[in-house]
Parts: sequence; structure tokens; C-alpha cells
Amino acid sequence: MTRHRLATFPAALLALACWTGASAQTDSTRCVDRGDPVVNMRSDNDLFGGRGQDQGYTNGLVFTLVSPNLSDYTRDPCLPTPARWLNRYLRRFHDQPFEQQNMVFSFGHALFTPEDYRRTDLIEDDRPYVGAFLLGFGYNARRANQLRHSQLRLGMVGPSARGEQVQNGWHSLIGEEHFQGWDNQIGDEFVVQYVHERSHRHPFASSNAGWGHDAISHWGGALGNLGSHANVGAEWRFGFRLPDDFGSSPLRPAGENTAPSLAISRNTGLGWHLFVAADGRAVINDIALDGNTFKHSHSVDARHFVADYGWGMVLTYARWKFAFARYYRTWEFQGQRERPEFGSFTISLVM
Repeated sequence: MTRHRLATFPAALLALACWTGASAQTDSTRCVDRGDPVVNMRSDNDLFGGRGQDQGYTNGLVFTLVSPNLSDYTRDPCLPTPARWLNRYLRRFHDQPFEQQNMVFSFGHALFTPEDYRRTDLIEDDRPYVGAFLLGFGYNARRANQLRHSQLRLGMVGPSARGEQVQNGWHSLIGEEHFQGWDNQIGDEFVVQYVHERSHRHPFASSNAGWGHDAISHWGGALGNLGSHANVGAEWRFGFRLPDDFGSSPLRPAGENTAPSLAISRNTGLGWHLFVAADGRAVINDIALDGNTFKHSHSVDARHFVADYGWGMVLTYARWKFAFARYYRTWEFQGQRERPEFGSFTISLVM
């Protein structure tokens, strides 16, 4: 594959994501009393970590389009024609009809770097340079306070993901030093991952019109050369006008979704809530630490149990939602010198 063709891969994925999102918005005008599409933009960055970090999972940007409630994944006019066509070939990834169900499209980019940005040589005792572009197709199926989420993630890691250009371009914009070791990044590899997770919402004292608190437990796993793991965790929320969904912490792949609601909310008032969340993973493989799957590349000795915990606040008004979270991660590999800390900011708009 030529360098020119490799460079067009991210652009092609972006074009596909934008085209799909535009189609979904157009077709959604034919949907009546089943909610509206939701568009999310999430930015993760260790700049928000508060300790001057610029290493590890250093940056992530994800755009997500969530469909309204659907009657069917392959015939419902609330989905654009390309999505209905695709779903005929992905039947194994979505369940039979539940009380509520919807589909999630996501497109994202992630960067992982070692600690010392000045070194041009291979830093053998620190993690590899990795850039990743990912396209996701997710399926939610809800019954009362239980949710099943399945997601297929496809993408590319390596030079074609344009990690060096994205990071150094951003650093030029904000006046920061460039990372000098991108020549040592892992090689190009097509990646795939299947994610499945189940959640249960416990509305102890919850009301979308007043004060309330709830808890959401989850368990699941992922399989693929991008990464494989089993995970379990929980989230607790307290606030005013809690949303009827399955969590406000979007750090996990399954957390990128906005689950179908049991009731179509027309509330235009102000709402807010606080949350604390934790997730533990038994890790089998992680390409951002283990390096390329099918050829030699730089790698580190990854730890097989990793946990994330964090806290945040969500503000909702009319069709808008704003969320900020701060996350802390345990050691990811042997010899790691700093525990990762990073922040996440999400903007959501009901179309």
C-alpha cells in the first residue's frame, strides 16, 4: 500500500462517519414519538489531569451519533438506508427486539506516548508510541432497568492513523514542544474488537423531575487484536433531574452510548448531578502496550489487572448536556513511573 493511500484511510473513515450522521438526521424526521437522535463529542486529555502529565493515554477524541428508539435494526426508517443494509450482515451483534433499542455510530482517535518527549531513540522501558483511528457500530437493547450493549470496533493503528501529525499539530497550536520519538511507533495494523456489556440500573430514589440518586452496575468484556479483557464495575449518581439512562461515565467503549429511554423526556429545565465510577479489567492483550500482533514491534510487560476510578459532574439544559470527569488509572505495565491521570469533557446535543 502506498503512502498516499495510507494517508487517506483516516479521511475516508471521517467522511463515512459524517455521511452516516447526516443521513440519520434526515431520516429521523420520519420518526414520531420515539425520541430524537443524539450527537456526542468527547475529548479526553491528560492536560485535564492536573499534574502536568503528557504521557500514557495522552489524548482521545470521539464523536458519537445515537439513533432514536427503534422498532427494528434492519427495517426501521429512523435509521439511514446504509445502516439498515449494514445491519443485515451484523445480525449476530444485535439482539432480538426488546422493550427499547437503538443503534450507536462512533468515530474516534486515540494517542499513547512514553513519558520523555525529547528522546528520539527507542525507549525500551517505556510504552510504545501508538496512534489509533476507530469506527464503531453499537447496539443497545433495553428491558426495564437492564441493558445489553454490543459493539463492533474497526480501525487502524500505526503511521496510517496519523498520530504524529495530530499530536504535533495540536502542540504547535498551543505552543507546546513536539514529541520527538514518533519514528519508533508500532507498525500499521488493521484492528478489530467486539465488545459486549450488560448493565443494571438501581433507582433507589430517582425522579426525572426532582432530587434522586441511583446506582448502575455493569459487567462484560472485549475480544480482538485491539484488546481483550473481562471487566466489572459500578457507578453512583446523585442530583436533580437524573436522566433515565445507564450512566454518565463514558470512559469504557460501552459507555459511549446513550441508552434508549423508557419515557420520551420533553423537559427543558435545568438539571445536574454528580457521579463516582469504577471499572476493573482482567487484561489478556492490549495493542497499545503489547505492540503489533503479527510482526515485531516495541512492547512492554503489561500488567494483567488494571482499574479506573473517577468522579465527575453533569449539567443538562434543554437539549444540551455538558459533562466533566476526572479519572485515575492503576499501573498498566512493569516499570511504569507515573500512574495515569486524565480528564474527560463531553458535549451532547439532542437533534
